[in-house]
Amino acid sequence: MANASLTEEFLYVQVAERLEKQMESQVLKTGDKLLSLRALSLEQGISLSTAYKAYVELENKGLIEARPKSGYFVRYTSRRVPQLLPAPAVNRSPEKVSVDAMIRRVYDNLSQTDVVKLSVATPALELLPEAKLNKAMLEALRQNPSSCTAYEELRGNLTLRKQIAKHAFNWNGTLTEHEVVTTQGCMEALVFCLKAVTKPGDTVAIESPTYFGIFNVMKSLGLRVLEIPTDPTEGIRIDLLEQALETTSIAACLFVPNFCNPVGALMPDHRKKQLVKLLASREIPLIEDDIYGEMYFGKTRPRTCKSFDTQGLVMLCSSVSKTLAPGYRVGWCIPGRFLEQVLSVKLMHTVSSATPTQAAIAIFFETGRYDLHMRNLRKALHTQCLRYLQAIADYFPRSTKVSRPQGGYVLWIELEAGIDAFEVYEKAWLEKISIAPGHIFSTDARFTNYLRITFGAPYTPEIDKSLKKLGRLIESLRK
Repeated sequence: MANASLTEEFLYVQVAERLEKQMESQVLKTGDKLLSLRALSLEQGISLSTAYKAYVELENKGLIEARPKSGYFVRYTSRRVPQLLPAPAVNRSPEKVSVDAMIRRVYDNLSQTDVVKLSVATPALELLPEAKLNKAMLEALRQNPSSCTAYEELRGNLTLRKQIAKHAFNWNGTLTEHEVVTTQGCMEALVFCLKAVTKPGDTVAIESPTYFGIFNVMKSLGLRVLEIPTDPTEGIRIDLLEQALETTSIAACLFVPNFCNPVGALMPDHRKKQLVKLLASREIPLIEDDIYGEMYFGKTRPRTCKSFDTQGLVMLCSSVSKTLAPGYRVGWCIPGRFLEQVLSVKLMHTVSSATPTQAAIAIFFETGRYDLHMRNLRKALHTQCLRYLQAIADYFPRSTKVSRPQGGYVLWIELEAGIDAFEVYEKAWLEKISIAPGHIFSTDARFTNYLRITFGAPYTPEIDKSLKKLGRLIESLRK
């Protein structure tokens, strides 16, 4: 019976995926009537139950709708998905990083409970396995001889490091626990790696646009940044990076190859290999932020740059902050040939990461709960991404351009030239809607007509109403 159940589940997913591809290729268009459940059952040689599950899968994604006494109809296809975004212009000269007041303004007031937070790139709390995390924490306290009151070793919890090394298999990594160092979240991992390979005054190449928190880190370390444009579909522009290397002394690169924030681009594997080879030929360390790597919508996890590293120059950083437990602050880095330098930095800064949360996350991995949770989270995020895209196509001006991420949490939106995204932010805030204006994702506020919206929250009538308001607001600002 168990095998029959698995076969049925596999069949309904297959049928749903084939129908979705027909919608993407315009074989099925908005408004088209689909086969009845009985007709689909006969045509595909599946049970009525399997046919129904396939339609429910598509209905949950907002792609089809059931009309009373009429059947199922295509609700949404990609016909109105805006064209892909162009890569931003290159900025040739390194600039000193300053913290823009807009960042504080956007994020200072997010504790208000009556605000629809489309600006926060984290999973909604209802998508996190709170009860199972609590259970893992209790197990950790019971199993630990000191009830997790003692310090962990410098490298971090041994069981957790073994689990991280084991999960590296998913991105074609071959590691041992000795190569892993735990940290307090991914940001601390990035800081440790930067301090290990740079000194104040050095220049670090980063993506443009990129997460504004990176600018704060660079400023605190006395570093200069050189922004390299990001292609919306293929990630960092390697050709422009190569040109920059000819004229600028770059101490290190810090990139997010998998579903970068805010663009959401996924660098293809062959380009990751090309990037690693380019930097290795110049002995330049690559700090790889892979915090979004587990949130893919496809069938397999994307590889990392680290998986192509043969010289130990790639320093991979990640955490469970975006996938499982933001408040636990459990992260790690795999620093390659710079392991001893990173350990020295950790010894000076924190000595040991928090014992209870490391132990709890280790148990969560070890028992298989993490893999199960991630399967559910990826499915939810993919569905939410499609629903948000559909709403933007329905409610925003037709001139709007939107990224098409294959994973992660964010949509990067280009508005008509002349529309100030910060003005959109201010007007939206009056409607209790928080968005992230594009200004805050570069050092010189160049993305003035861009904004970032996150789809980490399940699509609800409140979200729908907020996106409709936002679309009307943007329409009112068109020249």
